[in-house]
Amino acid sequence: MSKTLDDNAVVRLPRGVRMREDAARGGWVLLAPERIFQLDAIAHAIMIHVDGERTTSQIVDVLVVDYDAERRQIRHDVLALFHALIDRNVLEVIS
Repeated sequence: MSKTLDDNAVVRLPRGVRMREDAARGGWVLLAPERIFQLDAIAHAIMIHVDGERTTSQIVDVLVVDYDAERRQIRHDVLALFHALIDRNVLEVIS
C-alpha cells in the first residue's frame, strides 16, 4: 500500500540523494544518481526542514513563523514542492 502525502506525512531524501551547497551553480542542489536538481530560495527554505522526523504540518508551522506568512500559502508551496520531488524520485513518504 502506497503512503500518501498529507499533513501527517513524514518525508525524507531517499538513499543516494543528498542536498548540498554548490558554489559553481551559486546555490543549493539535490544530488541524485546521475541527476542534479537546482533549488531556488523557497525550495531550499523548505528542504532544510526535511529530516525524516517532522510531519508536513510541522514543517509548514515552522515556515509560517519563520516567514510570517499565511499558512494556506505556505502549505500549498510545501505540498507542491514535495509532490514534484516525489514524482522525480528524489523525496519519499515514510509515514
